[in-house]
Amino acid sequence: MGLREFIKDYFLGFWDYETPKVMVVKNITLGVIYRTVQFLVITYFIWYVFISQKAYQESETRPESSVYTLMKGSAVHGDDVLDTVEYARPSEGGDVISTILRREVTYDQKQSTCAESFQVANANCTTDSDCVPGEVDFDGHGRRTGRCVQYYNHTFKTCEIQSWCPIEEYAVVREPPLTEAINFTVFIRNSIHFPRFKVLRGNIKDASNKRNMHRYLNKCHYDEEKEPYCPNFRLGYIANQARENFSELCRTGGVIGVFINWKCNLDLDPSHCKPTYSFRRLDLRKDQASSGYYYRFAKYYDKDGVESRTLIKAYGMRLDVIVHGHAGKFSPIPTIISTVTAMTSVGICTIICDWIMLTFIDKNEVYSERKFDEIVKEPTVSIPTELSYINSYGSNHSDLSEGVPL
Repeated sequence: MGLREFIKDYFLGFWDYETPKVMVVKNITLGVIYRTVQFLVITYFIWYVFISQKAYQESETRPESSVYTLMKGSAVHGDDVLDTVEYARPSEGGDVISTILRREVTYDQKQSTCAESFQVANANCTTDSDCVPGEVDFDGHGRRTGRCVQYYNHTFKTCEIQSWCPIEEYAVVREPPLTEAINFTVFIRNSIHFPRFKVLRGNIKDASNKRNMHRYLNKCHYDEEKEPYCPNFRLGYIANQARENFSELCRTGGVIGVFINWKCNLDLDPSHCKPTYSFRRLDLRKDQASSGYYYRFAKYYDKDGVESRTLIKAYGMRLDVIVHGHAGKFSPIPTIISTVTAMTSVGICTIICDWIMLTFIDKNEVYSERKFDEIVKEPTVSIPTELSYINSYGSNHSDLSEGVPL
């Protein structure tokens, strides 16, 4: 019987209607808390949500983008004059381009046998029995012949290998850095398309004709204030903006990210949609084993009928161009959603103050009695309005400022 009554009460209570009751509480502390929370909520939505985040706009964050890069400049290196074909990889390309800043060259290598580097594990030996014929050490330079030979002009011995000889560690020639590369320029052309809004923008300043455009691009260098539409960036400027020492980059190489940021408010004319640039070192400098940037390549040639090569280990500065885009334009749907959310969030002020009033104020029992009413059936006599002013005037009201009914 108890369970049946419980189910019945629960079922009937499910159809009850609850409505808030308006009660004015003359309490300065509670009023200050209420207005303060109300002010913070309204300020948050006006300043951050609507002004800063522009929640009234429809936005697009995945634009279509293309990047074209080209290295420019020439330098005198010893008796040679180097152009982009010598130091740029690739000479022109997409969103990644690098320039050689320093080289370590091993000349006149041929396919033959020679001593393995003593730095390779288990390469040092005293007799032929220490070297296993046909063994290949993947940290080494070639296949072992099974012989223990003198390490070039030194007194100790290492295992003999079949490889490109002489090996790099023994015959390498370290060239001085290409310090003139600090004045090299990289041309970065970026086009971005926001298909939702049908807006196409580029990072190059418009000119009246092609001749003026060509003249402008040949003489300008990017400056955030004076030349924001110039796509030519000096390598020295890029290193400085990334807070890197160019001389150190020449020694170890490095990877620097060129970030192109498009943040466009399309409520204004599209001409106001301009890119901003930032630069940051991407490779880890703390881990010396893997920091920096270098790669190897070889130049092959025929010498006395024998295929030979020059092995080059190039330390360089690699630029990774990374494009981010965000565009927004007024739309009624996000405006309505954000406005409703703001108006609903103001209700949190009442919830907080009700919790304080019913929990911490010493008159909480009196407040609770006046706050909650249960009407079981239709009243037969007139009742006072639900709007009660709690003050000290008149004998028909309760003075809750002292917590004692009159």
